[in-house]
Amino acid sequence: MYLRAHPLLFALLAATRRRAVSRVGGVLLVHGAEPYRQALTRVPLDRAAVGTTGGAVRELSAGGLLFDQEGAGHRTTRRVVADGLGADGVERLRPVWREVLGRRLAPLAEGRDVDLVPLARELAGATVRALLGATGDPEAIARAAAEAAAAAVRDHLPGPRPPGPARAAAAATARLEALLARPDGRPESALGAVLAVAAVNTTVAALPRAAAWCADAGLWGEAADERLRPVLVGELLRVTAPSPLLPRVAAADADLGGCPVRKGDRLILVARHAARAHLQPPDARRPAPPAVAQLVFGAGSHACPGARLARAQLDDALAALAPYRPTVVRARVDRGAALPGWRSLTVRATADRRTPEHR
Repeated sequence: MYLRAHPLLFALLAATRRRAVSRVGGVLLVHGAEPYRQALTRVPLDRAAVGTTGGAVRELSAGGLLFDQEGAGHRTTRRVVADGLGADGVERLRPVWREVLGRRLAPLAEGRDVDLVPLARELAGATVRALLGATGDPEAIARAAAEAAAAAVRDHLPGPRPPGPARAAAAATARLEALLARPDGRPESALGAVLAVAAVNTTVAALPRAAAWCADAGLWGEAADERLRPVLVGELLRVTAPSPLLPRVAAADADLGGCPVRKGDRLILVARHAARAHLQPPDARRPAPPAVAQLVFGAGSHACPGARLARAQLDDALAALAPYRPTVVRARVDRGAALPGWRSLTVRATADRRTPEHR
Protein backbone atom coordinates (compact mmCIF):
# COMPACT_ATOMS: atom_id res chain seq x y z
CA MET A 1 0.00 0.00 0.00
CA TYR A 2 2.84 2.41 0.85
CA LEU A 3 4.48 1.83 -2.53
CA ARG A 4 1.20 2.33 -4.37
CA ALA A 5 0.49 5.56 -2.49
CA HIS A 6 3.97 7.17 -2.70
CA PRO A 7 6.25 4.88 -4.76
CA LEU A 8 9.39 7.06 -4.87
CA LEU A 9 9.45 7.99 -1.21
CA PHE A 10 8.73 4.59 0.28
CA ALA A 11 11.01 2.77 -2.13
CA LEU A 12 13.87 4.96 -0.88
CA LEU A 13 12.93 4.30 2.74
CA ALA A 14 12.76 0.55 2.17
CA ALA A 15 16.18 0.58 0.53
CA THR A 16 17.83 2.39 3.47
CA ARG A 17 16.02 0.88 6.44
CA ARG A 18 18.83 -1.54 7.39
CA ARG A 19 20.84 1.41 8.73
CA ALA A 20 19.68 3.26 11.84
CA VAL A 21 20.53 6.61 10.22
CA SER A 22 21.39 7.30 6.57
CA ARG A 23 22.34 10.57 4.89
CA VAL A 24 21.12 11.39 1.39
CA GLY A 25 22.51 14.85 0.60
CA GLY A 26 21.03 17.26 3.12
CA VAL A 27 18.46 14.73 4.34
CA LEU A 28 18.90 12.25 7.18
CA LEU A 29 16.68 9.17 7.09
CA VAL A 30 16.21 8.00 10.68
CA HIS A 31 15.02 4.40 11.02
CA GLY A 32 16.44 3.20 14.35
CA ALA A 33 14.39 3.40 17.54
CA GLU A 34 17.02 5.15 19.66
CA PRO A 35 18.10 7.76 17.04
CA TYR A 36 14.40 8.39 16.35
CA ARG A 37 13.77 9.03 20.05
CA GLN A 38 16.87 11.22 20.34
CA ALA A 39 15.82 13.27 17.31
CA LEU A 40 12.53 14.10 19.02
CA THR A 41 13.89 14.73 22.52
CA ARG A 42 17.51 15.92 22.27
CA VAL A 43 18.09 17.51 18.86
CA PRO A 44 17.06 21.20 18.64
CA LEU A 45 14.35 21.38 15.96
CA ASP A 46 12.98 24.20 13.83
CA ARG A 47 9.32 23.39 14.35
CA ALA A 48 8.02 26.04 11.93
CA ALA A 49 10.28 25.15 8.98
CA VAL A 50 8.78 24.52 5.57
CA GLY A 51 8.46 20.81 4.95
CA THR A 52 7.84 19.89 8.60
CA THR A 53 4.61 19.01 10.37
CA GLY A 54 4.54 22.43 12.00
CA GLY A 55 5.26 24.10 8.67
CA ALA A 56 2.44 22.22 6.96
CA VAL A 57 0.02 23.07 9.76
CA ARG A 58 0.98 26.75 9.48
CA GLU A 59 -0.52 26.64 6.00
CA LEU A 60 -3.82 25.70 7.65
CA SER A 61 -3.86 28.34 10.40
CA ALA A 62 -2.27 31.49 11.72
CA GLY A 63 0.16 29.25 13.60
CA GLY A 64 0.91 25.57 13.99
CA LEU A 65 0.16 25.87 17.72
CA LEU A 66 0.58 22.41 19.18
CA PHE A 67 3.05 21.43 16.47
CA ASP A 68 5.40 24.42 16.40
CA GLN A 69 5.24 25.83 19.93
CA GLU A 70 7.92 25.50 22.59
CA GLY A 71 8.15 26.25 26.31
CA ALA A 72 5.27 27.79 28.25
CA GLY A 73 3.09 28.32 25.18
CA HIS A 74 3.29 24.65 24.29
CA ARG A 75 2.56 23.55 27.86
CA THR A 76 -0.52 25.79 28.00
CA THR A 77 -1.84 24.42 24.72
CA ARG A 78 -1.25 20.84 25.89
CA ARG A 79 -3.32 21.52 29.01
CA VAL A 80 -6.18 22.86 26.88
CA VAL A 81 -6.07 19.78 24.65
CA ALA A 82 -5.91 17.44 27.65
CA ASP A 83 -9.33 18.64 28.80
CA GLY A 84 -10.93 17.10 25.72
CA LEU A 85 -8.60 14.17 25.05
CA GLY A 86 -7.89 12.96 28.58
CA ALA A 87 -9.58 9.93 30.15
CA ASP A 88 -12.78 11.77 31.07
CA GLY A 89 -12.99 13.51 27.71
CA VAL A 90 -12.59 10.27 25.78
CA GLU A 91 -15.33 8.59 27.82
CA ARG A 92 -17.68 11.51 27.10
CA LEU A 93 -17.02 11.11 23.38
CA ARG A 94 -17.33 7.31 23.30
CA PRO A 95 -21.12 7.13 22.69
CA VAL A 96 -20.66 9.29 19.59
CA TRP A 97 -18.45 6.88 17.68
CA ARG A 98 -20.17 3.79 19.07
CA GLU A 99 -23.41 4.96 17.48
CA VAL A 100 -21.65 5.32 14.13
CA LEU A 101 -20.12 1.84 14.43
CA GLY A 102 -23.43 0.19 15.30
CA ARG A 103 -25.33 1.84 12.46
CA ARG A 104 -22.64 1.54 9.79
CA LEU A 105 -21.78 -2.12 10.53
CA ALA A 106 -25.38 -3.35 10.79
CA PRO A 107 -25.50 -4.40 7.08
CA LEU A 108 -22.85 -7.05 7.78
CA ALA A 109 -25.43 -9.02 9.75
CA GLU A 110 -27.61 -9.12 6.63
CA GLY A 111 -24.79 -10.42 4.42
CA ARG A 112 -24.19 -7.05 2.77
CA ASP A 113 -20.81 -5.44 2.15
CA VAL A 114 -19.55 -2.44 4.13
CA ASP A 115 -16.88 0.05 3.03
CA LEU A 116 -14.82 0.91 6.12
CA VAL A 117 -13.42 4.15 4.72
CA PRO A 118 -16.71 6.12 4.76
CA LEU A 119 -17.35 4.60 8.18
CA ALA A 120 -13.99 5.89 9.43
CA ARG A 121 -14.68 9.32 7.91
CA GLU A 122 -18.05 9.67 9.64
CA LEU A 123 -16.67 8.30 12.90
CA ALA A 124 -13.81 10.81 12.84
CA GLY A 125 -15.99 13.71 11.76
CA ALA A 126 -18.65 12.99 14.39
CA THR A 127 -15.99 12.75 17.09
CA VAL A 128 -14.42 16.06 16.05
CA ARG A 129 -17.82 17.75 15.93
CA ALA A 130 -18.62 16.57 19.45
CA LEU A 131 -15.15 17.43 20.76
CA LEU A 132 -15.31 20.99 19.45
CA GLY A 133 -19.04 21.60 19.86
CA ALA A 134 -19.32 22.27 16.13
CA THR A 135 -22.42 22.25 13.92
CA GLY A 136 -21.23 20.91 10.55
CA ASP A 137 -22.09 17.56 9.01
CA PRO A 138 -19.60 14.92 10.25
CA GLU A 139 -18.73 13.56 6.82
CA ALA A 140 -18.35 17.06 5.41
CA ILE A 141 -16.02 17.94 8.29
CA ALA A 142 -13.96 14.83 7.60
CA ARG A 143 -13.72 15.51 3.86
CA ALA A 144 -12.70 19.13 4.41
CA ALA A 145 -10.07 18.08 6.96
CA ALA A 146 -8.70 15.50 4.53
CA GLU A 147 -8.58 17.99 1.67
CA ALA A 148 -6.88 20.61 3.85
CA ALA A 149 -4.19 18.17 5.00
CA ALA A 150 -3.57 16.81 1.51
CA ALA A 151 -3.20 20.30 0.07
CA ALA A 152 -0.88 21.42 2.86
CA VAL A 153 1.56 18.51 2.51
CA ARG A 154 1.41 18.09 -1.27
CA ASP A 155 4.22 20.54 -1.86
CA HIS A 156 6.56 18.63 0.48
CA LEU A 157 6.40 15.18 -1.16
CA PRO A 158 8.69 13.97 -3.95
CA GLY A 159 7.28 13.70 -7.45
CA PRO A 160 5.15 15.98 -9.65
CA ARG A 161 3.43 18.85 -7.88
CA PRO A 162 0.11 20.22 -9.08
CA PRO A 163 -0.17 24.00 -9.42
CA GLY A 164 -1.54 26.18 -6.66
CA PRO A 165 -1.12 24.04 -3.51
CA ALA A 166 -1.22 27.12 -1.26
CA ARG A 167 -4.52 28.30 -2.78
CA ALA A 168 -5.97 24.80 -2.47
CA ALA A 169 -4.92 24.60 1.19
CA ALA A 170 -6.45 28.00 1.95
CA ALA A 171 -9.75 27.10 0.27
CA ALA A 172 -9.98 23.75 2.04
CA THR A 173 -9.16 25.35 5.38
CA ALA A 174 -11.86 27.98 4.88
CA ARG A 175 -14.41 25.22 4.23
CA LEU A 176 -13.27 23.37 7.33
CA GLU A 177 -13.47 26.46 9.53
CA ALA A 178 -17.03 27.15 8.32
CA LEU A 179 -18.07 23.60 9.19
CA LEU A 180 -16.50 23.89 12.64
CA ALA A 181 -18.53 26.98 13.56
CA ARG A 182 -20.27 26.73 16.94
CA PRO A 183 -24.05 26.87 17.45
CA ASP A 184 -23.88 30.58 18.32
CA GLY A 185 -22.09 31.25 15.02
CA ARG A 186 -18.69 31.93 16.59
CA PRO A 187 -15.81 30.51 14.53
CA GLU A 188 -13.68 27.72 15.96
CA SER A 189 -10.15 28.62 17.04
CA ALA A 190 -7.11 27.79 14.95
CA LEU A 191 -6.32 25.04 17.46
CA GLY A 192 -9.69 23.44 16.73
CA ALA A 193 -8.95 23.28 13.01
CA VAL A 194 -5.54 21.76 13.72
CA LEU A 195 -7.06 19.11 15.99
CA ALA A 196 -9.71 18.32 13.38
CA VAL A 197 -7.11 17.80 10.65
CA ALA A 198 -4.95 15.58 12.86
CA ALA A 199 -7.82 13.50 14.25
CA VAL A 200 -9.57 12.91 10.95
CA ASN A 201 -6.55 12.02 8.87
CA THR A 202 -5.00 9.61 11.35
CA THR A 203 -8.32 7.86 12.03
CA VAL A 204 -9.18 7.44 8.34
CA ALA A 205 -5.68 6.11 7.69
CA ALA A 206 -5.53 3.74 10.66
CA LEU A 207 -8.92 2.17 11.25
CA PRO A 208 -9.49 0.49 7.84
CA ARG A 209 -5.88 -0.72 7.72
CA ALA A 210 -6.08 -2.23 11.20
CA ALA A 211 -9.29 -4.04 10.29
CA ALA A 212 -7.72 -5.32 7.08
CA TRP A 213 -4.72 -6.61 9.02
CA CYS A 214 -7.05 -8.54 11.34
CA ALA A 215 -8.76 -10.05 8.31
CA ASP A 216 -5.50 -10.90 6.54
CA ALA A 217 -3.77 -12.40 9.57
CA GLY A 218 -6.78 -14.12 11.15
CA LEU A 219 -6.73 -11.97 14.29
CA TRP A 220 -10.47 -11.76 14.89
CA GLY A 221 -10.24 -14.24 17.77
CA GLU A 222 -7.87 -11.90 19.61
CA ALA A 223 -10.07 -8.92 18.70
CA ALA A 224 -13.05 -10.64 20.31
CA ASP A 225 -11.13 -11.39 23.52
CA GLU A 226 -11.64 -8.54 26.01
CA ARG A 227 -8.34 -9.38 27.70
CA LEU A 228 -6.25 -9.50 24.54
CA ARG A 229 -7.98 -6.78 22.53
CA PRO A 230 -6.33 -3.76 24.27
CA VAL A 231 -2.91 -5.32 23.61
CA LEU A 232 -3.88 -6.06 20.01
CA VAL A 233 -4.94 -2.42 19.59
CA GLY A 234 -1.48 -1.24 20.62
CA GLU A 235 0.15 -3.75 18.28
CA LEU A 236 -2.02 -2.76 15.32
CA LEU A 237 -1.33 0.92 15.85
CA ARG A 238 2.39 0.07 16.02
CA VAL A 239 2.46 -1.76 12.70
CA THR A 240 0.04 0.46 10.81
CA ALA A 241 1.73 3.64 12.13
CA PRO A 242 -1.00 6.10 10.98
CA SER A 243 1.64 8.86 10.66
CA PRO A 244 4.50 6.73 9.26
CA LEU A 245 6.88 9.67 8.75
CA LEU A 246 7.65 12.68 10.90
CA PRO A 247 9.43 15.37 8.85
CA ARG A 248 11.61 17.70 10.91
CA VAL A 249 14.44 20.24 10.40
CA ALA A 250 17.48 20.54 12.68
CA ALA A 251 17.86 23.95 14.31
CA ALA A 252 21.46 23.31 15.43
CA ASP A 253 24.34 20.90 14.91
CA ALA A 254 23.95 17.57 16.69
CA ASP A 255 24.65 13.85 16.38
CA LEU A 256 22.31 10.94 15.72
CA GLY A 257 23.60 7.40 16.05
CA GLY A 258 27.12 8.52 15.16
CA CYS A 259 25.92 10.46 12.11
CA PRO A 260 26.65 14.22 12.27
CA VAL A 261 23.63 16.49 11.98
CA ARG A 262 24.10 20.00 10.60
CA LYS A 263 21.84 22.96 11.25
CA GLY A 264 19.26 23.07 8.47
CA ASP A 265 19.42 19.34 7.71
CA ARG A 266 16.09 17.74 7.01
CA LEU A 267 15.25 14.75 9.18
CA ILE A 268 12.80 12.12 7.96
CA LEU A 269 11.89 10.17 11.09
CA VAL A 270 10.41 6.84 10.00
CA ALA A 271 7.99 5.97 12.79
CA ARG A 272 7.01 2.56 11.44
CA HIS A 273 10.63 1.42 11.21
CA ALA A 274 11.52 2.79 14.65
CA ALA A 275 8.56 0.80 16.01
CA ARG A 276 9.80 -2.32 14.15
CA ALA A 277 6.63 -2.59 12.08
CA HIS A 278 8.63 -4.06 9.19
CA LEU A 279 10.25 -6.72 11.39
CA GLN A 280 7.71 -7.75 14.03
CA PRO A 281 4.08 -8.51 13.04
CA PRO A 282 1.35 -7.67 15.55
CA ASP A 283 1.15 -10.26 18.31
CA ALA A 284 -1.20 -9.71 21.25
CA ARG A 285 0.43 -12.54 23.18
CA ARG A 286 4.02 -11.39 22.63
CA PRO A 287 3.75 -7.65 22.03
CA ALA A 288 6.59 -5.22 21.45
CA PRO A 289 7.77 -3.35 24.56
CA PRO A 290 5.56 -0.34 25.35
CA ALA A 291 8.49 2.04 24.84
CA VAL A 292 8.79 0.78 21.25
CA ALA A 293 5.08 0.67 20.46
CA GLN A 294 4.60 4.22 21.76
CA LEU A 295 7.04 5.61 19.18
CA VAL A 296 4.32 5.78 16.51
CA PHE A 297 2.86 8.61 18.62
CA GLY A 298 6.22 10.42 18.84
CA ALA A 299 8.28 10.98 21.97
CA GLY A 300 8.95 13.65 24.56
CA SER A 301 6.88 16.75 25.23
CA HIS A 302 5.55 16.86 21.66
CA ALA A 303 4.19 13.29 21.64
CA CYS A 304 0.71 13.01 20.13
CA PRO A 305 -1.96 14.02 22.69
CA GLY A 306 -4.58 11.96 20.85
CA ALA A 307 -3.05 8.54 21.61
CA ARG A 308 -5.73 7.67 24.20
CA LEU A 309 -8.50 8.63 21.77
CA ALA A 310 -6.95 6.57 18.96
CA ARG A 311 -6.69 3.49 21.16
CA ALA A 312 -10.26 3.80 22.44
CA GLN A 313 -11.73 4.22 18.96
CA LEU A 314 -9.82 1.27 17.52
CA ASP A 315 -10.70 -0.90 20.52
CA ASP A 316 -14.40 -0.24 20.00
CA ALA A 317 -14.13 -0.71 16.23
CA LEU A 318 -12.45 -4.12 16.61
CA ALA A 319 -15.01 -5.18 19.23
CA ALA A 320 -17.83 -4.25 16.84
CA LEU A 321 -16.24 -6.01 13.85
CA ALA A 322 -15.02 -9.18 15.58
CA PRO A 323 -18.37 -11.03 15.70
CA TYR A 324 -18.59 -10.84 11.89
CA ARG A 325 -14.98 -12.00 11.28
CA PRO A 326 -15.02 -9.94 8.08
CA THR A 327 -12.75 -10.44 5.11
CA VAL A 328 -11.63 -7.84 2.57
CA VAL A 329 -13.38 -8.19 -0.78
CA ARG A 330 -12.25 -4.95 -2.50
CA ALA A 331 -9.61 -2.30 -1.82
CA ARG A 332 -8.34 0.84 -3.58
CA VAL A 333 -5.36 2.94 -2.50
CA ASP A 334 -5.91 6.66 -1.89
CA ARG A 335 -3.08 8.26 -3.87
CA GLY A 336 -4.04 11.81 -2.96
CA ALA A 337 -4.32 11.54 0.82
CA ALA A 338 -1.96 13.24 3.24
CA LEU A 339 -1.30 9.91 4.98
CA PRO A 340 -1.01 6.50 3.28
CA GLY A 341 -4.36 4.76 3.36
CA TRP A 342 -7.24 3.31 1.39
CA ARG A 343 -9.75 5.21 -0.74
CA SER A 344 -12.11 2.31 -0.18
CA LEU A 345 -11.82 -0.95 1.74
CA THR A 346 -14.89 -3.14 1.47
CA VAL A 347 -15.46 -6.03 3.88
CA ARG A 348 -17.96 -8.88 4.11
CA ALA A 349 -18.95 -11.04 7.08
CA THR A 350 -17.10 -14.33 6.68
CA ALA A 351 -14.41 -16.33 8.45
CA ASP A 352 -12.31 -16.71 5.29
CA ARG A 353 -8.84 -15.19 5.24
CA ARG A 354 -7.18 -12.97 2.72
CA THR A 355 -3.56 -12.53 1.65
CA PRO A 356 -1.58 -9.76 3.43
CA GLU A 357 -1.64 -7.33 0.49
CA HIS A 358 -4.31 -5.12 2.07
CA ARG A 359 -2.38 -4.13 5.20
